[in-house]
Amino acid sequence: MYILAVISTIIILILSLGLSILISSNYIRKKQLNLLAWTSGLWVFSISVALEVVFSTNYETPLLMKSYLILVAVLVELLALGSVLLLKKHNITIYYGIYMIISTVFVIVSAVISHVGDIVTHGVVYGVLPILISISSITVTFPAAILLIYISLTSYIKTKNPKLLSIVVGVIIVSVAGTLYIVEFPAFLYYAEFFGILLLWIGFVDFKVLKNLFKANNNIAPKKQ
Repeated sequence: MYILAVISTIIILILSLGLSILISSNYIRKKQLNLLAWTSGLWVFSISVALEVVFSTNYETPLLMKSYLILVAVLVELLALGSVLLLKKHNITIYYGIYMIISTVFVIVSAVISHVGDIVTHGVVYGVLPILISISSITVTFPAAILLIYISLTSYIKTKNPKLLSIVVGVIIVSVAGTLYIVEFPAFLYYAEFFGILLLWIGFVDFKVLKNLFKANNNIAPKKQ
């Protein structure tokens, strides 16, 4: 067992679950499709990090590893879809949605039919993947990364909203973090995931509101005699 890897993944999992719950409640209030996509993506991210917690104990099975590889691909697409929906351009959303379905099926099929060996090293996903899985993962991640970078620039230029910029940059970092295994560069996996989820917290959460709610709860709580 690698203690540092276990602790790191547990911290990231707690942050991810907390943010997933907050954004889910935000979506329930606002009913915005981009929030639905981001919420779904963050729940998938939380599940993938939960698997990383398992892997950090140096335990893995072919089923868990294949599930992880599929989830990471779906995660990137859902986060990208949330950003695409921000553009409010119907044609782009439809085209990307179709591409998303086709590429997801490609990833699932490639994971099912490929043999995935032992690719967990020192508690981190690292190793040479079957060529078919690498190709299918690239077809998902690279178009999504290009879209995310484009949308981050155009959205910030239009709104000058630092919180929106924090959200989009956080989405990009989280997406890239989940795909570091593709280029066999896992050294900064946990750092990228941590800073990505931290940026998403900064972007999505109004800490002044949380502070006011905390004060209100303290005022409501009965005082000790």
